[in-house]
Amino acid sequence: MAQVVYLQNQDIVRDCVSAAILAPSAHNTQPWRFRSLRNSLDLIADRTRALPANDPYDRELTISCGAALFNLRVAAAAKSWTATVDEFPFGDDMDLVARISFSSTKDGSIRDAALLADVLPLRRTYRRRFLDEPVTQEVIDSLVFAAEQERCFAAPLVGEAAREVAAQCISDADRIEWADPVWRREISSWMHPQRKNEGFGIPGLTQRAAQLVARTFDIGSGVAAHDSQILQGTPLLFVIGTPNDHDADWLHAGQALERVLLTACSHGLQASFLNQPLHIERLRSSIRAIAPTALTPQVLLRLGKPSDVLEPVTRRPLEAVLATDPLE
Repeated sequence: MAQVVYLQNQDIVRDCVSAAILAPSAHNTQPWRFRSLRNSLDLIADRTRALPANDPYDRELTISCGAALFNLRVAAAAKSWTATVDEFPFGDDMDLVARISFSSTKDGSIRDAALLADVLPLRRTYRRRFLDEPVTQEVIDSLVFAAEQERCFAAPLVGEAAREVAAQCISDADRIEWADPVWRREISSWMHPQRKNEGFGIPGLTQRAAQLVARTFDIGSGVAAHDSQILQGTPLLFVIGTPNDHDADWLHAGQALERVLLTACSHGLQASFLNQPLHIERLRSSIRAIAPTALTPQVLLRLGKPSDVLEPVTRRPLEAVLATDPLE
């Protein structure tokens, strides 16, 4: 019989949260906080790290929290614990994304998640060209199944027609976003040289130069051309979607995304994001139209075998994201 695990051992809590914060997030904003209670752990959306211009409804913020939640589940499973997740436990408090309780178990219900623990620290967002090697149907099927395990759908975008539509949507989105000075200012704020454990830059530029370029210049055409070139050499385009388009769907999409990414990593693949069209409703509809299952697309990925190994992107220190409730 499974027993509730009381979280008195903060080293164990720290291990699980350390795994959670390895999740990807939009522009490496890391929009999450954790609160350790006596017998549960809260995942809280940190909306001070939101991107109002890029993500006005906090859809991608919630997806990022879902990815962190899945990593936490993997870390718990590796310790032979089952993590029971209560999603949005207080309907009027959408900042409390999930309350997680743990129980000890030795059954096979967590075996699949536990198997991903070894690759969890190896996942990278790989924005470079992939090797010219196809992804086998067996691996694609495993990625589709991974998303389905998290109550989502997923499918490859196959055929030249679908790729052409996707490429045009990505180029259009790049030009639209980079033409918006509000969007550029928001992006540049996450390139600040003082953001040593967060944020991002433009490849090939120092962080300060990238910030200046993003804030000052509309480089949408150049970005669109770069993304189109990268897309042409991508072995697999992959879309993850949900039946509806609400907070719970976004949370499921984040967990499906991370299960897909870790499953891909277990097969020697890495991925990066081409989500720009999903920020703009008419372009999102175009991606929906070419997806084999016409549900709401939440994530657009490019996957393939990397030609080199990247260093991990730094994360905020654990002390910045994990707190113990003083009332407990």
